[in-house]
Amino acid sequence: MSEQATVTLMVKPGQDDAVMKLGEEIIKINTYAQRLTIAGDGDLDRATNDLLLISGLKKSMEEKRKEYTGPLRKHLEEVGDAFKLLAAPLLEADRLVQEKIRAYQRVQEERLAEQQRINDLRIEAAHAEQRLNGELSQPVDLVEETRVPTRIQTDVGTVGTVKNKKYEIVDFAALPDEYKMPDAAKIGKVVRAGIPSIPGVRIYEEASLRTTLRK
Repeated sequence: MSEQATVTLMVKPGQDDAVMKLGEEIIKINTYAQRLTIAGDGDLDRATNDLLLISGLKKSMEEKRKEYTGPLRKHLEEVGDAFKLLAAPLLEADRLVQEKIRAYQRVQEERLAEQQRINDLRIEAAHAEQRLNGELSQPVDLVEETRVPTRIQTDVGTVGTVKNKKYEIVDFAALPDEYKMPDAAKIGKVVRAGIPSIPGVRIYEEASLRTTLRK
């Protein structure tokens, strides 16, 4: 019997004394923040200390969260990688069989299209003869058209052909404006780098506070 690796997971933060203590501190600072008023420099200093305390609590909470989620995430990644490796040949087999079925169907579809083209020509010729002579010299001999099944049923089961609509952009300039989406990541990057202006974009500054805990 093969051995399986084990992983120890922390799953109940509600029973962790350190987490509960953090929670109590968070409730206290939240209550104080709701009552806070800043009317002078002394208040500003106290608020600054509170903001730094909040920053420290956020860091402590994030570290605690990672204690719980880190091992679990690593375990899930390892499980996912193992099954991905196991499934790779199966997915390849699935792709190969589907491609070969579709290749056969395409050949049949091309054959059917040619048969239909021939029959259209024969029917057109028969109509022309009837208009010229008032009757047909012989019945129209139509080619038997190939059947292209879109649903294949066997004793094992059924495979159906589904046509999904897809697209590719061949001329971006011709796209209506409503389908042209801005590259937000690229715009943000060049704005932060200091580009002064971009046509159609308002660049502005917004103040925020950055906390730095003393080590």
